[in-house]
Amino acid sequence: MAGTFIAGETKIRPGTYFNIQKVGDNQIAGASDGVVAIFFKADFGPLAQAIEITPSEGYEKLFGTAGTTNAIREAIKAGVTKCVCVRVGKGGTQATITIKTAAEEQVEALKITAKYPGEKDFAITVREKLSDSKTKECIIYSGAKEFEKLEFPAGDDEVKSLNQAFINSRYFTSEVMASATGILADVSEEVFTPGTAPTATNTEYSDAFVAAEAYRFNCVCVDTEDTAVHQLLASFVDRIFNAGQLAMAVVAEKKNVALTERMAHAAAFNSEKMHYVLNASAEISGELVEGYLVAARIAGMIAATASNKSLTHTVMEGYTKLNDALTPMEISTAEQKGCLVLSTNTNGQIWIDSAINTLVSPADNQDDGWKKIRRTKTRYELITRCNDQADALIGKVDNDVNGRATVVSQLQSVINAMINEGKLVSGTASENTTYPSDGDYAYCDIEVIDKDSIEHLYLTYKFQFSSRVTE
Repeated sequence: MAGTFIAGETKIRPGTYFNIQKVGDNQIAGASDGVVAIFFKADFGPLAQAIEITPSEGYEKLFGTAGTTNAIREAIKAGVTKCVCVRVGKGGTQATITIKTAAEEQVEALKITAKYPGEKDFAITVREKLSDSKTKECIIYSGAKEFEKLEFPAGDDEVKSLNQAFINSRYFTSEVMASATGILADVSEEVFTPGTAPTATNTEYSDAFVAAEAYRFNCVCVDTEDTAVHQLLASFVDRIFNAGQLAMAVVAEKKNVALTERMAHAAAFNSEKMHYVLNASAEISGELVEGYLVAARIAGMIAATASNKSLTHTVMEGYTKLNDALTPMEISTAEQKGCLVLSTNTNGQIWIDSAINTLVSPADNQDDGWKKIRRTKTRYELITRCNDQADALIGKVDNDVNGRATVVSQLQSVINAMINEGKLVSGTASENTTYPSDGDYAYCDIEVIDKDSIEHLYLTYKFQFSSRVTE
């Protein structure tokens, strides 16, 4: 009978022995770009619940286009791959309607209620299906558009049949009234009693932030210019950072706030996680976009841009006019205070003047690289990928020389991958020599040089009076 052997081992008994080895390395943790979290208000949809939506799926069906859902629209325009959408609010009431039986003395038969609170308007039509007299259809409209359609058997107990059909509805629930039975009366675009809007105070924003904590995203934005909410957002990204979620945030105010006051608000953050768009007022083919809408666009751009690229002098696609243009002196002053400024290039296009965050005075453990979006995103990516790679080894390797060598090797693989991706110049992973490994804990060092882009180019022009070419 065959048995196992350890490499280098010799057996006493004759026979066949086998050993199992792995060929190649573990899969290297990759970058995760293009995910933005958005906190907004809407007239429909779940409250304080994080919903992941891709651009192809669209947000309009679930949340509609009212309120501040246009923040989602702007983030998607920036090229994100996924939005973590959280509707802010508490309370409110749902739209509802009660339809009746078709008997001579009509009685209330089925109460239909929207699943989510809000002021979204609905109307209902119940009728025989044109192509099948044995089937009826229940169509709910929002405005002029069909919102949801259910089909159910026509016949003696349509009340029960439609009630069962609503079990599969994504947006509505139903309830049979007083044990009603029988055939339902046809109705045509009968209007629901509208619901009421939830409240959205600072407390509701805090609750919404908590709902998103379990999700991973690159950048986050809110639907308001309220500085109190901005402070809550700053606290939120600090809190999740301490729990291992490395995300950035973007905020903005409108141009009716004094320029010096806006600069002061930006400088007060003094954080590599926070980005403040100073002059967030522009137009897209005549449509005004300002404040939180500009912040949402830039949040999407930060999330979607790979860390081997800089957003400095990146054009704001679709922007046709800058309503709050600054002088060169104002731009220089603002950028020294950690403001992200929009300016125009020689072609009249609106672009990001300098891709920086609000960090002005780095902490003792920070260098000036943390002031820049590209380098901060690179460092966040390195930390996240190395953490993911190391997490995959927890409990899987022994805390001995070979086990720790495996950990170091896997971390070095991440560094090498990021060098090949043009994100790092060089880097080394090693076992820490200051703190000895023992028991179930070990220490490793990761030392890298991250890449930057040329953003300040100095050209010296030399001229001579003589027209003779000197050799």
